[in-house]
Amino acid sequence: MRTSLLLFILFASSFIRTSGQGVDRRLEADLRELITGFKGEVGIYVKSLRTGKTVEINADTTFPTASIVKVPLLMGVMDRIGRGSLKYHDTLTWLDTIRYDPGEDIIPYLKVGTRIELSKVMMLMMTISDNNASLWLQAIAGGGSAVNAMLDRYGYQQTRVNSRTAGRESWRGVFGWGQTTPREMASIFEDIVRRRIFDTATCDRMLRIMGRQYWDEEALSAIPPEVFVASKNGAVNASRSEVLYVNGPEPYILSIFTRNNEDRSWGPENEAWEMTRKISGAVWAHHQGRKARRDRVR
Repeated sequence: MRTSLLLFILFASSFIRTSGQGVDRRLEADLRELITGFKGEVGIYVKSLRTGKTVEINADTTFPTASIVKVPLLMGVMDRIGRGSLKYHDTLTWLDTIRYDPGEDIIPYLKVGTRIELSKVMMLMMTISDNNASLWLQAIAGGGSAVNAMLDRYGYQQTRVNSRTAGRESWRGVFGWGQTTPREMASIFEDIVRRRIFDTATCDRMLRIMGRQYWDEEALSAIPPEVFVASKNGAVNASRSEVLYVNGPEPYILSIFTRNNEDRSWGPENEAWEMTRKISGAVWAHHQGRKARRDRVR
């Protein structure tokens, strides 16, 4: 009797978890129409965090991360903080040993010997995507190999740091600083949102850091400013990508990656960026529409 009851409970709980999940065919059709004719390769993964319904378009294809690699770098630093070898408000000293193109970064313009909190370097990495801050934090996290080992521990097999990482030179030649898939990067975001990695306080802190995004003119521009969004984008000449958790009336995660893009311009009319804005707007409107339909039923 006990065995039968236990089996029934397990079956019922499994049914509850999986019922309602599946492919969102209507949204998928809309997104496939939006990417038709794009001169490059596109990967998309969308997941409703309430229903579990997804859209998967080349979701398991490997794409360059560009600056989205800074999400696993942030995780690598947080992992060390959790292990007690770092503290969030530790003071660092800038010694200008990275030797990386300063570009529009802030960190390389600091005077040698400038003291700055670890938390502020993390903010610069995630908010303005400061590359010098990111390479500094990659070293602080133990290097690319340590970050990759951490990703392995949490079960992420497709996301890797390539730059300045022993044994990853050939991968760097193909994908640049890092690589991932739309599904796995979305899974990382979901695991942070659901507090499945690290502890609750650390996941909360990561969401707050990723919610302070300066680069807000692509996917973020389609989301009302009063809605909380944690996000990271990445761009190099032939690849423009973005991943975001949108805590709207119907929370969802959207992961958009591109590669081998024909349009390598840097103005707002770039083909990939225009497509990204349309995709983000369509996903937002779709979930808003679902919320409106639910409200009418009630």
